[in-house]
Amino acid sequence: MNTSAAPAGPGPVPAAPSAGNATGVLTGAGAGAGPDGAGKAAASAARSVNITPIFVRLKLSLLRNGLKGSSKRKAAYFGALASALVVAFFATLGLALLRGNAHASTVVVLLAAILALCWTFVPLFFPTGDETLDPSRLVMLPLRPRPLVRALLASSLVGIGPLFTLSLAIGSTIALARGAAGAVAAVLAAPLLLVGCVALARAVATANVRLLTSRKGRDLALLSGLLIAIGAQVANFAGQRLFESGGLERLEPAEAVVRWLPPATAVGMVDSASEGAYGIAAAQLFITVAALGLLLWFWERSLTKLMVTPDGSTISAAKEKKQRAAGAGGVLGRWPLLPDDRTGAAVQRALRYIVRDPKTKAAWVSALAVGMIIPVANALQGSGSVYLTCFASGMLGVQMYNQFGQDTSAFWMVAQTISSTRDAYVELRARALALALVTVPYTVVVAAVTAALVGDRAGFPAALGLALALLGSMLCTGALASARFPYSIPTDGAFKNVAPGQGALAWAGIFGGLFASALICSPVIVLTVYLNGADHQSLSWILLPLGVAWGTLATWAGLRLAAPTVVRRLPEILLAVSKG
Repeated sequence: MNTSAAPAGPGPVPAAPSAGNATGVLTGAGAGAGPDGAGKAAASAARSVNITPIFVRLKLSLLRNGLKGSSKRKAAYFGALASALVVAFFATLGLALLRGNAHASTVVVLLAAILALCWTFVPLFFPTGDETLDPSRLVMLPLRPRPLVRALLASSLVGIGPLFTLSLAIGSTIALARGAAGAVAAVLAAPLLLVGCVALARAVATANVRLLTSRKGRDLALLSGLLIAIGAQVANFAGQRLFESGGLERLEPAEAVVRWLPPATAVGMVDSASEGAYGIAAAQLFITVAALGLLLWFWERSLTKLMVTPDGSTISAAKEKKQRAAGAGGVLGRWPLLPDDRTGAAVQRALRYIVRDPKTKAAWVSALAVGMIIPVANALQGSGSVYLTCFASGMLGVQMYNQFGQDTSAFWMVAQTISSTRDAYVELRARALALALVTVPYTVVVAAVTAALVGDRAGFPAALGLALALLGSMLCTGALASARFPYSIPTDGAFKNVAPGQGALAWAGIFGGLFASALICSPVIVLTVYLNGADHQSLSWILLPLGVAWGTLATWAGLRLAAPTVVRRLPEILLAVSKG
């Protein structure tokens, strides 16, 4: 809610422009900060006012005012609404067509469980999607927890997500409802499933609101792409298994358990009532209602604690900073294996960026996860190859591109220390070394795991050698792209990795570098194809030392070629990376 502008001192709270007259009712109820009589009258008025319709109007006002003055925002919102309605229509129709199918209950019950999981975890990864997820903005208003829970729950039912969920709930109940008892159960199940999902989302979000508004929460939002990538691979793997003969039958044991877990019990109740098992249906209805009551109670307790407990995150952060400062022994601190010179300091800085900078961390974690998921998933599906290890090294090799962009405007401090080609070479070498310290061991692990899963241990040396040669080629082109095609990475916006107006520059550097890397590595690729022939497969082990040597040579050449360009274009690089 946009009520965070409420002043901390006594006096009436100014009405939010987006809330219209609705906020005036709230502020009128809370104006009793003067004499005791006025305070009691205000408290009595606050208890007598039904704030639920006020919060619904506030939510509608936020939606309406959020679309004013921005054609792009309007297009995005109405485009998302239209897409959701189309998908919801066809999904509801597809579920309705399952009516009478032997596996309808399996599909529908598990779908309800998936909906509940999505409602539980999506707010943790996309906390900025609904600004009303932070009820601490209402802390200055005289609102009691229980009416506030009802009001927030009602306002949460307004939006595209609840509409989509309601459509799926209706389709699910149509698929299972048979007879008069099934129809009655369906009428109860659809709203219970919707309210259960929404209450689950709000309760979890309220319990973790300190996390969602902290730096760790922003890191979590940035890592949402990783969740999407893993979910896509899991869905792909599961989909292939389900479409096989007897695939749905394998899910029946899971469905037998899930139908007793709320809020999926609401859908299970419809199936039980349709089958004539009225006692089981009554038990599932009781579990659904009881779980919803416990969830609302937990939400109320979390909300009360949030409203009366001060935020001590800054205090704990200060303590951690002092502890880190006290534990740092010397310039390199806990990095005694690094040389005590510019190379060691630059490597340490680059590694700290990976751990601490939110966007750098998100890029690295996503690359590490996807680089492992693709080879392993394909191997488990029976279509893998040990040479998919190159995908892992390529995902991390891309991190070498735009090395100076992650510094943003702070690059001026690095630029002040570069006065010669030697300084630029050492800086680039240190950044490449920091990347190699993570990427090389990781590539070895991915190659070993993939070779074991596909049963091709003899191909391990060749695949690892080719992957390392590709990595060295990408370090070469990444250094050149960092010097010639730098761009700024905005500090604001979780999903903006390129400053406005620099998109073409970023794509030119990345795709041009990938194409050049393939050309640089082409001799090793050709030799790999040749040695994998029937007559020369026993000699493929030579690709491992050759790949290491080729990658090292390519990296050295790229750093040498990029260093003079960095010295010559320092002002242009600083200007380019400072636009975010």
